[in-house]
Amino acid sequence: MKIKLTIRTAQFVFLFSFASVVSGQSANRSFVDVTSTYSVIPNLVYQRAGGADLKLDVYRPRDVEGPNPTLMYIHGGGWTNGSKEGSALTFLPYLEMGWTVVNVAYRLADVAHAPAAVEDTRCALRWIYRNAEQYGFDKQNIVVTGNSAGGHLALTTGMLTADVGMERQCPGDRMRSTWNIGPRNTETLAVAAIVNWYGITNVSALLNSGPGTSGNFTEAWLGSSPNRVATAARVSPVNHVRQDLPPIISIHGDEDSIVPYSQGVQLHEALNRAEVPNELITIEGGGHGGFSPGQMAEIYAAIRAFLDLHKVGI
Repeated sequence: MKIKLTIRTAQFVFLFSFASVVSGQSANRSFVDVTSTYSVIPNLVYQRAGGADLKLDVYRPRDVEGPNPTLMYIHGGGWTNGSKEGSALTFLPYLEMGWTVVNVAYRLADVAHAPAAVEDTRCALRWIYRNAEQYGFDKQNIVVTGNSAGGHLALTTGMLTADVGMERQCPGDRMRSTWNIGPRNTETLAVAAIVNWYGITNVSALLNSGPGTSGNFTEAWLGSSPNRVATAARVSPVNHVRQDLPPIISIHGDEDSIVPYSQGVQLHEALNRAEVPNELITIEGGGHGGFSPGQMAEIYAAIRAFLDLHKVGI
C-alpha cells in the first residue's frame, strides 16, 4: 500500500477524530474518555541487568475486567537515546481503542552494547506473560510496536525464538532454577502481530555505512567487540524470517534518510517468500517519521484494518 497525502489538519483534530476514522467501532473511546477511564502504573521493574532496574509503565482501563488486548510499545532513538516517558503520546490511538498499553524502557548503548536491548525487550515480553492475570493482559492478543530502533526491537521481540538465547537472563527462568521450585520455564513467548514503524531490519547492512544514516547509531550500539559482525547478524530481523511468524505490518517513508526504505522492502520480500501475512505501507515522499496528521490517520486506519483482518484485538 502506498499513501500520498497533502492534508494539513491540526493535530488535535486527528486525535479526536481517530475513533471515527478507524472502522467506526463503538468500542473506541474519545480523547476525553481516555483521560477519565485510564490509570497509569509507572516504573514497574521487569528486570535487573547491569546493576540497573529496567522499568515499564502500564496504562490500564479501569472499567475493563478480564483479559484485554495489549500493546507493548518500545521507543526509538537509535538504541542510543530516547525514553519511554518521551514517547507516551505515540500510542494514544491504542488507548482510544480501549487497549491496555505496556510502555517499555531498555538499556541504551552507553549502558550496554548489543544485544542488550534485544535481551531487555524479550524479558519485558516475558514479564507481560507472567503478570497477565494481575494486570489483565490478554496473552492471545499482544501486539508489539515501536518506531525506528523501537521498530527493530518490536520485530526482534516478536520474531525471535528461545533458541536464539536472548531471554536466558529473564526473571522466571532464573528464579525457578535458583529456588528449586520447579523445572525451568519453557513457556513460549509469542505475539499476535507486529507493527513496525520504519525499523531497522538488516543491522549488518548498516555497518560501516558512514555518517548521516543509522550507521552512526549502529556503530555506537555494536561497539568495538570482535564479535560485532556476528552480533549484527544475530539481531537482524531478516535473518529470523520463517513461516510461522505472526502477521507483520510495516510503515516506511520512501525518502527516509536515516533508515533506508530498502530495509522495509527487504523484510517485506523475505516475508512474502516465507508466506508470512504482511503488508508494507509506503509513504510516498515520507522521511524518517514526521508524517502529516492526515497521513497518520490513513496509516492507523490501515493498521486497524490489518489487525481486524487477522482477528487481532477482537
